[in-house]
Order: sequence, then C-alpha cells, then structure tokens
Amino acid sequence: MIEFGSTRSIEESGADALLVPVRAERVWDESGDWVAERLGGDLSAFLDAADFTGKLGQVVMVPGAGRVPILSVLVGLGEAPDAEAVRCAAGAAGRALHRVRSVATTLHTAVVGGGAAAALGLILGQYSFERHRSEPKPATTELVQFIRADDEVLASAEKARVVAEAVVLARDLINEAPIHKAPEVLAQAARDIGERTGVRVRVYGEDEMAAERFGCLIGVNAGAANPPRMVEMWYEPENPKAFLAFVGKGIVFDSGGLSIKPAAAMETMKTDMSGAAAVFGAVQAIATLGLPVKVLGITPLTENMPGGSALRPGDVLRARNGKTIEVLNTDAEGRLVLADGLSLAAEAKPDLIVDVATLTGACMIALGEEIAGIFGTGSGTDRVQQAAEAAGERVWPLPLPDDYRKKIDSDVADMRNTGNNRYGGAISAALLLREFVDDIPWAHLDIAGPARASEARCYEAKGGTGFGVRTLVALAELAATP
Repeated sequence: MIEFGSTRSIEESGADALLVPVRAERVWDESGDWVAERLGGDLSAFLDAADFTGKLGQVVMVPGAGRVPILSVLVGLGEAPDAEAVRCAAGAAGRALHRVRSVATTLHTAVVGGGAAAALGLILGQYSFERHRSEPKPATTELVQFIRADDEVLASAEKARVVAEAVVLARDLINEAPIHKAPEVLAQAARDIGERTGVRVRVYGEDEMAAERFGCLIGVNAGAANPPRMVEMWYEPENPKAFLAFVGKGIVFDSGGLSIKPAAAMETMKTDMSGAAAVFGAVQAIATLGLPVKVLGITPLTENMPGGSALRPGDVLRARNGKTIEVLNTDAEGRLVLADGLSLAAEAKPDLIVDVATLTGACMIALGEEIAGIFGTGSGTDRVQQAAEAAGERVWPLPLPDDYRKKIDSDVADMRNTGNNRYGGAISAALLLREFVDDIPWAHLDIAGPARASEARCYEAKGGTGFGVRTLVALAELAATP
C-alpha cells in the first residue's frame, strides 16, 4: 500500500516520476512550469501530437529527452475540477504509474481537500486482483510525496489511505472465486477484522439458526452444501455520539435456486455478496479511524443453490420478526436474507439502519451501472444521500409509495417476495424490506449496478468496486459531528 509524505521541492524529492495536474486547455501549475521550462517548445509539440488537452482522466507520459531528470506524467483535471475530478485523475494516473516506485506531485493543491482525494484515487487506481495469477504483477508504487504539503494534508491523506484499504478489502472479497469464499470463510474474514481492530464479532453457526429464528436465511440456504452464517460486528467506542446499524446482503454465489438463472447471468454472481463486503470494509475503517459512533454490522451469508432440498416456488418462510413471506421466485432471495438481518438490526434500536444490497436488475434498468438507488423512511434517505455525496459515490432517490404495497400482497402469507407484475421491481423489493425495520429511520441502497465495473474507469478496476464502503464511513463521520 502506498505511503504518503511531503517534500520541499521536485529536486529534493528524489522521486522516479513527477505527476503534473493539468486543467482544460493545458492550464497547469508550478510543476508543469518546471517541466515546460526544461523542454521549451518541444513540450507543446509533444502534447499536440498526443492530442492532450487536459480533459478529465487524460494521461500522457512525457519523455525527458535528457533535459528533465525524472519521468513527467501529465494528467487532465477537466474544466472545473472538484474532489471527484481529483480522485478520477489520480486513479487514471495511478494506473499509468503502477510500475514506478516513487512519485512527487502537486495534485493535492488542485482543490480544497485535494490531499485526501488524490491519495484515495492513487491507491484505488492501482488496485488489481492478483491472487490467482501464476505470475502476479501488483503495483510497485511505494511512496507519493506531496510537494510542500502541510501536516493537515498529510493527515487527510492518511485517513484516505485507511478508507482505501477498506475498499480494497471489499474488492478482494468480491473478486474472490465462489469456491474460496463459503459463508464460513467470510465469517472468518469478519473475525480477522475483529482481531485487527478490536471490533467484537459474533458468528451464528448452523446449530443456532433455528433457535434464533432466522427462517428466511435457513430457507435460502436449503439447497446449498455449505451451511449459512449470520455475522454481527460490534464497534463500541466510549461515549458514542450516535448508533448506526449496517446490514449487508451476503449471497456468496447466486444460481437463482430452482428459479435458475441463464448460464451467462451466473458468470458474475460472485458479486452478489457486495453488500456484506461493504459492511466489512466500512466497519474496519470506522474502527481504525476511531470514530465516536457505535456501529452494528450485520451480514447474512449463504449460497443460493438448486439442490434437492432447495427452496421451492410456493414455499412460505417465517422471518425473525415473525412475519411470513410466500416465495414465488427463488431468485429473489436477497430480500429474504435481508428480512432476517434487518429484523435483527431493528431489535438493537439504532438511530438509523442502512442496508446495502445488490438487490434488483430493475434498479440497473432505471439508473444504469454506475448509480445506486436509494429508498428509505424517516431521515434515512437524506442522511445517506448527504454521506454519499461527500464520499463521491453516486446515488439517486427513488419513491416508496404506500399504495404500491398491495403489489406484494400474498394469498397465503403476509407478503410475497415478488411484485404482481414485472414493473417497479426495485420498489417492490424495497417495500418488502420496509416490513422489517419497525419504526426506525432506514435507508436501503440498491447497488446492483455500481457494485461491479464492466470496465476500468477512473479509480475503479474492472470487477468488484467496493461501492458503499466510502458512503458508510462518511455517514459515520457525519453522525459523529451532528
């Protein structure tokens, strides 16, 4: 993981590369002037040939021609850069510099809060999942030095490094092959976080499930060979200023059950535990940062498989809070395990419950692959939306109309797990979840789109993104300063 420091000048940095931030129309700062003074008109000619204008995310490596002692890398910030533009530029530059040991830059001066944005973007931009490659080639960057940075910039960069490490943890869990992340393996990952941070972890094993009334989790797991787990993670600082509960969907592989998915649709279903991964990462970061907010993280973990004992369409499950659900589509299983997780969270009486889940394709149809849908009650939606904006993760509020509740009415149970037609599927799922939070303020993040990147963009590598970690951490920060 990259370390961050400060240097008084480019010459004193001893860096292998200089990263120069450039605004639209090639407007650069003193670091760009330093390169231009040494290359003269050759720099403009080279940039003309490369069609480099400073557009957001553009990256060009400029040869020194014996006149610039270190590699110069120019990165575009666009016309009116903000913190997200700096993250994006840093991510693009990070990929270009992944074989460079040390870097000096003024990127932190581009905007207020630029140190944190640059640090997070550089780390996440260099991410790759190498665990199963016979010849892994991880990034080799060890040190980034911010030119004339003060202690405040370095402190913000260190905090961003903690958050980035949590996102990397989530990405690694998501990108891991299903065969290597059975529910017990993920439960052990939670225990490991507890050992590193002091977070208290409780894992409900197979023998406890029935006694604890996790009927929906048991039902979804019925066709799987690997037993389920329910995980509680408790971060309990002294004199907390708020109490937050996070619930993450943890379907470690989703075949669809007996309502089986087409083969192509299963190829990325290792991503279906992205909500649980986000909760793991967020709890780790919040505890490491020592934020004065009590946090309960809950992750129901299971596979959804079509074994001989699998859940059948028409079966009825009873959730922990006593409410019953008729299962008409076994591929709508995420809301079932969340029913138990949300019921458990509600019993703790937190100030706010937030669930994070790759829940519905319908949300992707509405918002695309890069924006999460947000639903909620009370002040939940506004507070989480504010946190997401601060973190740089895009969410969009969707309605939760009471008159739509009849769409999940069942003839034989309290509700059914799908709507009565194919329309408004994300709303139907959210309305079911609402049945399990009592009167506690609640927000539901449907991250089916942004949980996985279909191609590399900005500071996201192709694959699991760790979406939600930064929003949950930002929410805890906001709760710590009411």
